[in-house]
Amino acid sequence: MVVSPAGVADLDLLTGLALRLWPAHDFDGLRAELDGVLRSGGAFFLARRGRDAVGFAQCQLRRDYVEGTDTSPVGYLEGIFVDPACRGQGVARRLLAACEDWSRSQGCSEFASDCELENGPSRLFHLHSGFCEAGRIICFVKKL
Repeated sequence: MVVSPAGVADLDLLTGLALRLWPAHDFDGLRAELDGVLRSGGAFFLARRGRDAVGFAQCQLRRDYVEGTDTSPVGYLEGIFVDPACRGQGVARRLLAACEDWSRSQGCSEFASDCELENGPSRLFHLHSGFCEAGRIICFVKKL
């Protein structure tokens, strides 16, 4: 299994994997969003087993306040997905390590992430990967 940076030429492959993580999106809209992330300096990593892409991770720099951090910018894991057939084999750990290395190369000394409150598997992944919970929030909105 090989983890490597992904670029614009990999957008269709990335989008296909990302749709499995964020199924509420449509292909074209998500592809455009991922393209924007790449062009604005974010990073994607692909995990491949042979010719098959089995996972991806997206990381970016956040310069706004990130809960629980003391520095800026902070490397941020925006999303990570591994094909269910390949879970439990260290693929996510290797994708996360690539994102952490990228963040260090960008001058970051802290790395953060988030997950939905009800996403128990993601919470456990984060805790087992060395993250500590920095807080919990409930977001509100109203029409004006």
